[in-house]
Amino acid sequence: MNSLRTPGLLVTAGITGLGTLLVAVNLLGMPFDGSRTSPATDVAVRVDQVGYLRGETKQAYVMGPAKALAGARFKVVDAEDEDDVVAAGRLGAVTGRWNAKYPSVRTADLSALNTPGIYRIVLTGSAAGRSPAFRVADAHELMTSLVRDNVRFLQAQRDGADVIPDGALPGGALRHGPSHLADEDATVYADPEYDEEGDELLDERLTPTGDQVDVSGGWFDAGDFLKFTGTTSYSVAELLLAQRDLPDMKELSAEATHGLDWLDKMWDGDSGTLYAQVGIGAGNDAVRTDHDVWRLPEADDRLDVSPGDPDYTIKHRPVFRANDPGEPITPSLAGRVAAVFALAAQRMAGTDPDRAREWLDKAAAVYDLADTDHDPDEPLVTAFPSAFYPEDSWQDDMEFAGAELALAAGKLGDDREGDWTSDAARWARAYLDSDVKGTLNVADVSALAHVDLATALDGARSNDIGEGDLYKDLRRQLEDGVDRAGHDPFGAGAVYDDFDAVPHTFGLVATARLYAKATGDTRYAAFAGQQRGWALGANAWGTSFMIGAGEVYPHCPEHQLANLRGSLDGKGAILRGAVVNGPNAADELADLNGFPTMKKCAAAPPAGAWTDFDGKGARYVDDVGAWQTVEPSLDFTTTALLAFTLT
Repeated sequence: MNSLRTPGLLVTAGITGLGTLLVAVNLLGMPFDGSRTSPATDVAVRVDQVGYLRGETKQAYVMGPAKALAGARFKVVDAEDEDDVVAAGRLGAVTGRWNAKYPSVRTADLSALNTPGIYRIVLTGSAAGRSPAFRVADAHELMTSLVRDNVRFLQAQRDGADVIPDGALPGGALRHGPSHLADEDATVYADPEYDEEGDELLDERLTPTGDQVDVSGGWFDAGDFLKFTGTTSYSVAELLLAQRDLPDMKELSAEATHGLDWLDKMWDGDSGTLYAQVGIGAGNDAVRTDHDVWRLPEADDRLDVSPGDPDYTIKHRPVFRANDPGEPITPSLAGRVAAVFALAAQRMAGTDPDRAREWLDKAAAVYDLADTDHDPDEPLVTAFPSAFYPEDSWQDDMEFAGAELALAAGKLGDDREGDWTSDAARWARAYLDSDVKGTLNVADVSALAHVDLATALDGARSNDIGEGDLYKDLRRQLEDGVDRAGHDPFGAGAVYDDFDAVPHTFGLVATARLYAKATGDTRYAAFAGQQRGWALGANAWGTSFMIGAGEVYPHCPEHQLANLRGSLDGKGAILRGAVVNGPNAADELADLNGFPTMKKCAAAPPAGAWTDFDGKGARYVDDVGAWQTVEPSLDFTTTALLAFTLT
């Protein structure tokens, strides 16, 4: 490779998707420009469109016919002056076959490119093609802007009266008015009964318990307007952990506080009740739900409805409990909420110890009600219906709670520290001995728990476990991803044809960084960079799966606010920072969602059609009806935020 030199460019943070070809239709049915797909190309270049870190292993991918790639070379050029060549080289060995149209995949090694700047790859020799632009920069410069964008998504997801007012957000941010103000005096209902699949509410009417509660605020869970204790607690935990590395980012702190305040409302310490959900997403003819309408969130407050009207539960949203008052709480929710409250105690221990002790006492109260004799044949109560957020493991949540309680107790001089450390070790052993072990995502927090339990153990070994056992399990989680990556042409560590491929990928990145930070072992550094790159553009489809990141990213998310108030061409207000599911099993996309009030929107890639790039049983489409691939959510986005923070 040729020697490198500084191109002398002004390095900017935001590269918009000007190259993405769109097919979008407004409510009047008038097509926007670009309603026809562009011609396909035989060779495609895939890069991390956000960029690469100075000093890290850097790989791009070139896909196409074997003959075209056999004599191909590449050069790296200044993105603004393609005559300025800063590096050149040969393509690497074939990494595998992708699909019939792009049967061969080869790498372009960019590891020696460490001069800050904005570049493109241009192919020469037997193949022609060019990549989207990408940056080379230090980690803080590259990652901090991504974290800020993730926070912007959370700001757009705010519910209640405390929304971000006009003028308080940067240009191009999505805003909405105060919403679901009726949540301030919401009715609690008995658990609804569903059919086996969780598709239909079997109760003719919901049954009120007679209790009213203030559950206003919080965040919308995803593209809908439901609010869940399970997903919110997961996301708040990740925000509080991210704050350890970014304590001075005020907007991050504000969102962590916003989520924490709502979780505090979902716990009634006087009665010993944890509320699990606000709103209902699956109903019947007599009970219309959040998923039956497509609207702006503030529209619900304008409904003129009375009890008995099918739309009554859209304006006056039902609240469902995780437990009857004072009775045991499903352990996955109890553990996670207790962990968050304990993290809040740690956060305030140095500045407001009295308030920190209040959080610790709340954490202990929730923890003590956990149903640790849970019947394994019964589903965990994570949502209504449980099929919305199925979960198999709960020992990891209890380990997480015990570890955070112990660390909080240590900061506050509470003599329960040793008991909670022992508890956490016992639950960690139970998790390691179980057959439901996974990797970091909304249904498995073991990676977060292991790292902080190792800190609580402080080199000691309990009767149940030692830090070596915990680090071994972190390696197990990462090695599973490394093994999958070794058999994938694009080095993907996640499973393409399963839900949540992208958040699982960011979970692997976060786990690798947590492991390195805890142990000093950097053996997974290249793997982490490879996974981050896959999620941000170095994949078969050539798109970043984070809105606003890179030149090609989702323009048509299944998200009501983005669809009705945002830009459909990527040039105005967008749901910046939102992370979507990404590719999914092809048969999952047989049917797309549609509503009369939904603005039609389908975005094609810069060349060809998305189907040209489908492979390995997976499909991706950027269409507002494709919740399977382009619906963003809280947990997807905060897992990415944590990964970026730790990088």
